[in-house]
Amino acid sequence: MTDTARFTLTLAQLNPTVGDVAGNADKARAARKQAAADGAALIVFPELFIAGYPPEDLVLKPAFQAACRSAVEELARETADGGPAMLIGSPWVDNGKLYNACALLDGGRIAAIRYKVNLPNYGVFDEKRVFARGPVSGPVTIRGVRVGVPICEDTWLEESEEYENVVECLAETGAELLIVPNGSPYARGKQDLRMSVSVARVTESDLPLVYLNQVGGQDELVFDGASFVLNADRTLAAQLPGFAESLTTLSFAKGAAGWRCDGQVAPVIEGDEADYAACVLGLRDYVRKNGFPGVLLGISGGIDSALCAAIAVDALGAEKVRGVMLPFRYTAQISLDDAARLAGALGFSYEVLPIAQAVEGFEAILAKPFAGLERDITEENLQARTRGTLLMAISNKTGAMVVTTGNKSEMSVGYATLYGDMNGGFNPIKDIYKTQVFRMSSLRNRWKPDGALGPDGEVIPESIIVRPPTAELREDQTDQDSLPPYDMLDGILERLVEREEPLASIVAEGFDKDTVVRIDRLLNIAEYKRRQAAPGVKVTRKNFGRDRRYPITNRFRDKAEALAEPDESLLVRAGRASSEAFEG
Repeated sequence: MTDTARFTLTLAQLNPTVGDVAGNADKARAARKQAAADGAALIVFPELFIAGYPPEDLVLKPAFQAACRSAVEELARETADGGPAMLIGSPWVDNGKLYNACALLDGGRIAAIRYKVNLPNYGVFDEKRVFARGPVSGPVTIRGVRVGVPICEDTWLEESEEYENVVECLAETGAELLIVPNGSPYARGKQDLRMSVSVARVTESDLPLVYLNQVGGQDELVFDGASFVLNADRTLAAQLPGFAESLTTLSFAKGAAGWRCDGQVAPVIEGDEADYAACVLGLRDYVRKNGFPGVLLGISGGIDSALCAAIAVDALGAEKVRGVMLPFRYTAQISLDDAARLAGALGFSYEVLPIAQAVEGFEAILAKPFAGLERDITEENLQARTRGTLLMAISNKTGAMVVTTGNKSEMSVGYATLYGDMNGGFNPIKDIYKTQVFRMSSLRNRWKPDGALGPDGEVIPESIIVRPPTAELREDQTDQDSLPPYDMLDGILERLVEREEPLASIVAEGFDKDTVVRIDRLLNIAEYKRRQAAPGVKVTRKNFGRDRRYPITNRFRDKAEALAEPDESLLVRAGRASSEAFEG
């Protein structure tokens, strides 16, 4: 309990599981027990905690809505014990409308409910299709303190024809403190943006602000936590760690200028380190929450599979990772040696299964239908598809999930083989460009995130990092036989994908026109491949799938694409222009 001069609350930066209503409620109970031991008057949970976030169309299921409501009502009854009040997020049906809600549970009852007003409908969010817009409401009173509860997007956008200024309304109706439950997914640079938005809300309201974010992986999305508290003078009062669960109890004291908190400020990692931590957390939760006993992946001796192996060991532990080298006649001895060194350094189970017999068997079967036709990438893709088939067979037999290892550069231009190296259940580096793959590999050799289960020190042999990338599907092949140098390719792709820049402006920045036009063409015709790719961790502002959703059948081309061949069928062009490859 508190008096009006001091207010103690616990921030439950926790990792819910979408759909696990009973499990999420049990996590809330355990957290409340700890908050009571810490003397808190209130414990706060992230947005839609009972359901898990984002529930997507699951939230439209009446049975799911009822299960969430029942769990909240049971938790409410438990607050009759005189312990901390609870602010907990849940879907809520009221008068036939479904809301994204936050319920105040205290004294054995549901003391108040607040609904999300501003529903995001951009990027990875599409809440308008599942939730009704809530009314703008005033603060709730919690143990004598008037608390405003704007939910996530309610703090992000200022008033317009479409959006209400919820924070301004709360300040005008007597709120003393803002508590903001969030489900804010990670993207590089996101923490700076959150802080900037929150500072703006504090500035306009003159109120301290508690920003509570969930943590954990949910399909492609990773929630990084990194919750914080700002005092009314915009100083950082407390900072929770990123990419880790945290139960943190904070005390607010009331003075002449209002409520003020003085807590601990944990360091928050940024840049490549944050991206790596996101890949680890995303893979870990995808495997654990979906019940896989472990993972396996093809180890090629190349850098993509090496980085994925390091991420997998850091996420799950070496005992749950299995590597398989699948060599053919074009596999160099250095690839075999590097793959073995990688497995030894990371400590995972490793085996070599030569594929010559299987590939040659396929070629023999196809000899008649291929009679009179020249060898081309079809035979190269047979190698990749043989590897994919064997990995999936081991997966079927053991239950381990196949980790697929294509980077964002390859997925952008279709430099990957359907039903070959694209086979798998999840891809931790799907949103990582090739140039960053090199950086992150070097980074992992000198650093690993807190909680990583892999060994310290150099785990990716330097020979893998410095060797020119190759798919090894033909003699003396390198990626640069088919693609521009990766620093150039990634520079063009970043402008095409993340920035949506016109081709003319990219060329004006100094990039070769023919190369820009070619890469844009490959980006467009590879959409059908990306639509069939495994899900993977989102780390950029615009990943393939949730953010960038282009039609497969699409005749539009930028006018600067003067060298394109619009009369040819998309499938013919895709087969000729896209050098399908296997790596890892």
